[in-house]
Parts: sequence; C-alpha cells; structure tokens
Amino acid sequence: MDLSEFNQLPADDARTALRPCLDVDRWIDGVVAARPYSDRAAAQDSARTSANPLSPDEIARAMSHHPRIGEKAKGASAEAAHSSREQAGLGSLEADVQDRLAAGNAAYEERFDRVFLIRAAGRSPEEILAELQRRMSNTDTQELAEVGEQLIQIAALRLEGILA
Repeated sequence: MDLSEFNQLPADDARTALRPCLDVDRWIDGVVAARPYSDRAAAQDSARTSANPLSPDEIARAMSHHPRIGEKAKGASAEAAHSSREQAGLGSLEADVQDRLAAGNAAYEERFDRVFLIRAAGRSPEEILAELQRRMSNTDTQELAEVGEQLIQIAALRLEGILA
C-alpha cells in the first residue's frame, strides 16, 4: 500500500496493518492518530516518536515476536516475514560467525533473560557481533533502553516497507 492508501484506511484497518511492525498498542494508536501524513518522512518520524521510550511491559510484549539474531523466524506470520527480510542481509553465515552468534546469544540470554535484539537491516554480521559484545557490559536499565530503541528502529523500517 502507498501512503495515500494508509492515510485513508479506517482506523481499525490501519491498526491491523501496523501491528506486525511493533505490537505495542500505544505506538499503534499514536501512529494512527497522527494521520494523515504529508509524506513518508512524516510517517517515519511518527513511527520513531509515537511511543518512545517504550515501557518494560511494552518491550516484553513486542519481544515475543522476535527470533534470535541469526535464526530464521518460525511460521508464516507478517512478523516472521518482516524478520526474514531484515536478517536476509546477513546472508549465509560462515560456521565461525554462526558459532560466535550462537555463543553470544546464549551469553546474552543468560545475562539479560531475553533474546538479543538488534536492527539487523543494514548491519554486517561483524557489526552485530560487536554490538552484542558491547551491550553485554550494559546495566539492566541501560540494556532495556537499548532494546526499546532497537524495537523503535525496527518498527520504523517495517512501516517504511509497508508504505513502499
């Protein structure tokens, strides 16, 4: 759909279209309420600001739809399709990189009790591994804020894809 179509959708249909971008009602309601958008940049700006920062409960809900980095999303949902496209840039990972990601994911999950989340689109495997290592030194509060920011970045990219 294009921006004009999105602007004209009934509110419930717009909410349905947005939910795979970020399953956070406050974000969805903010993006829908700010319509009509004059251009895609305005829609992107709304996607980045509507629910920033996310609450811990919102982050937990949104995280339930994200696979581990380097792993394929399961199922045929819109969220799984988005995730597959976002991680497609990682290509076929060499065994060494795959092993390092798996070890990093396990260490992160042990440390923070959730999967490591990062906007994969536009990042190389080495950049992702470096971010994973850097974020391991975050406090719980710092890491929760970073996860929220990554969710917002992912949501903005997904909205861009919907409106393309």
